[in-house]
Amino acid sequence: MIANMAALGAALCWAAGGLIAIGPVRVLGSIAFNRVRLTIVATALLIATTLMGGWQTLDTGSALTLALSGLLGIVVGDMALFWSLSRLGPRRNVVIYAANAPLTALLAYALLGEALGPWTVLGVALVTLGVMLAVALRSGSTHSWEAIQGSLLAGVSVCLLAAVGQAAGSIIAKPVMAAGADPIASAAVRVTTAALMFTAIGALSAIRGGGAAAGGGLSGGRFGGMLGGMLLPRGLTPKLMLQIAGNGLLGVGLGMTLLLVGLAHGNAGVVATLSALSPVLILPMMWLLTGQRPALGAWVGAAVAVAGVALIVNR
Repeated sequence: MIANMAALGAALCWAAGGLIAIGPVRVLGSIAFNRVRLTIVATALLIATTLMGGWQTLDTGSALTLALSGLLGIVVGDMALFWSLSRLGPRRNVVIYAANAPLTALLAYALLGEALGPWTVLGVALVTLGVMLAVALRSGSTHSWEAIQGSLLAGVSVCLLAAVGQAAGSIIAKPVMAAGADPIASAAVRVTTAALMFTAIGALSAIRGGGAAAGGGLSGGRFGGMLGGMLLPRGLTPKLMLQIAGNGLLGVGLGMTLLLVGLAHGNAGVVATLSALSPVLILPMMWLLTGQRPALGAWVGAAVAVAGVALIVNR
């Protein structure tokens, strides 16, 4: 029950976080957005872990494993996820991303030997089908958040890459969490690794762009300007900073910690499936924020997903 509740809590965090993220991602781009939000969250998690004494639950091997999990699940997964978010809009994006649930279940069976009973398999299938129907059967949305920008095929392909990254990251982290690692300390390792990687990516991009602009040379003033632009991306306003912090602390800080709690106590495929309910949870949120009521088909998909949850929880 702890694993199920934690996974559902993660889904709620990610649904709310996706709505908060859409504006900042479209203004700053996915790399700058992730760099800023992960730096904020990593700082908060490092402080929390130190104050709570969570580091003692991790050895070097566990930390390296979690770092690899962060590279795949956050760096690869989030770069792809938020790139596709800016192209597809929040609902299409999170529905396609729900493919990480069956992918995680398959990987957990193949690599960890975590088999699912027939009713649980049916529940996983219903949840996955339901979250896809939640968007596939809805009427078209005219709100600017839902506008497709650029190639639809590219957006879908990159979103599927994000799903693969998330599934692989969960499978890699599962044995460490099952061994008793502290969820907050584990989240701190994963997020800090990702924050450092995004900072390195930003630095390389700034140096490459600055070097080209300067004919291959960098003056101290130009380098300082690029460094400042890397830390505080162009277009970043106080309002956007608050949105990024809110998205990070809710979606990454709390959401990821809840996901790791779920992995520590439950089957990886089930946890991934329940945490993929964001498209269902996002329906009333979108209705409230945009004033556009989801179509009947979206609620049909939600009902199918809820039926799947009932099968999983009551197995």
